[in-house]
Amino acid sequence: MSITVSLVVVLAVVVWLLIRKGGLKAGHAIAAVLLGFYLHDSSLAPSISRAVQTAAETISRIHI
Repeated sequence: MSITVSLVVVLAVVVWLLIRKGGLKAGHAIAAVLLGFYLHDSSLAPSISRAVQTAAETISRIHI
């Protein structure tokens, strides 16, 4: 049985948990989101995208 979850959903849950339990302030989370939007338009975007895709493929190969 395989479960597919969007990376955006996973990251949203992680941020929510950090805000609720980990002491992450909402302002910090907003700054991180804005940084993500600006990185998307930078020259680093293709490298970041490839790294995330490679990590996701590696994780998806793990069978528990």
